[in-house]
Amino acid sequence: MKSAQVKVQGKKASSGSKKKVPFALRTRPGSHVAVAGTFNNWDPTANPLTDNPEEGHFKTVLSLPKGTYEYKFVVDGVWSADPMCTEQAPDGCGSHNSVLHV
Repeated sequence: MKSAQVKVQGKKASSGSKKKVPFALRTRPGSHVAVAGTFNNWDPTANPLTDNPEEGHFKTVLSLPKGTYEYKFVVDGVWSADPMCTEQAPDGCGSHNSVLHV
């Protein structure tokens, strides 16, 4: 599902030490996958995930300060919530964002 525009007021992270947070998604090998959220101003190009060739298991690790964040994966231009995340919040466009607590 593709969101026309993601308009969410995420809570700002508090200052302090950062924690390494893994993001992973299984999808078609050869896809272009990124994670976008309140931690990167919803930029769908800022944090791409990498795949082992032909596997379809995309991963990245971000260093994030403590806080609560909302995010989505962007797969070949299509925005979607993390299927492994159980906590969600409305995205203001009729869908949901995944919620992450660091």
